[in-house]
Amino acid sequence: MHPMLTTAVKAARRAGTIINRGARDLDLLTVSAKGPKDFVSEVDHAAEAAIVETLHATYPDHAILAEEGTARDKNAQAEFVWIIDPLDGTTNFLHGFPQYCVSIALAHRGVVTQGVIYDPVRNDLFTASRGRGAFLNDRRIRVSKRQHLRECLIGTGFPFRDGSYLETYLAMMRRMIQNTAGIRRPGAAALDLAYVAAGFYDGFWEVGLNPWDVAAGSLLVLEAGGLVGNLTGDGDYLWSGQVIAANPKIFAQIVKELGPFHGDLSRDLAAKAQEAKE
Repeated sequence: MHPMLTTAVKAARRAGTIINRGARDLDLLTVSAKGPKDFVSEVDHAAEAAIVETLHATYPDHAILAEEGTARDKNAQAEFVWIIDPLDGTTNFLHGFPQYCVSIALAHRGVVTQGVIYDPVRNDLFTASRGRGAFLNDRRIRVSKRQHLRECLIGTGFPFRDGSYLETYLAMMRRMIQNTAGIRRPGAAALDLAYVAAGFYDGFWEVGLNPWDVAAGSLLVLEAGGLVGNLTGDGDYLWSGQVIAANPKIFAQIVKELGPFHGDLSRDLAAKAQEAKE
């Protein structure tokens, strides 16, 4: 295993221990006066701090891009940037629904080269190094071999609670429900991407994602022989927040179904930005 990946695995497992401890204390902590959101951020922050501490112990000059903002301004000019989601699936975690994960990726000059997704509930460790394949618990994984969208199980996630994309999204959802064998929506995008890499899903799409939701998972999918892109199938998925991931045949078919909604989503986004200004 690449030394940088080994360090990332160590960091992910440390975070997993903190998350599992938090999960055992859910009933004690969610009733505290601070309220549920604060409890989640407590676990998030502790997990992220453990990750950053582990990474910086070995690579003190690397930069960090993390959901909770730990070490935000450190080494801003670094060529190596760790992209971290300490707990993807916080709503699930808070309710005791056992579907959440730790996601850690390393980007070198903007290209993701290492990725780890760790599911602390099942003790499942997904890893990938650029050019070396993708693995689940040390066994090589590949994307599924299905060739027709109508036979496929496809993962997704619902966009923001503020309803900004809702109509467009429901239209996309209807299109996919009619053209697939089934849609799943478990609620942790990083784990969904890992599931595409492992062939548990034949494909996945979501809009409104952040780089830390996508970075590690996208490398897993690519290294497992799949494709990742935005809704029109292009390469701008890390920062655009729109993601389609699937085996190559199914990828093309999902792009064909969802590509037409790209313009509507851009319009929704522009409207949202305008509202924020006002």
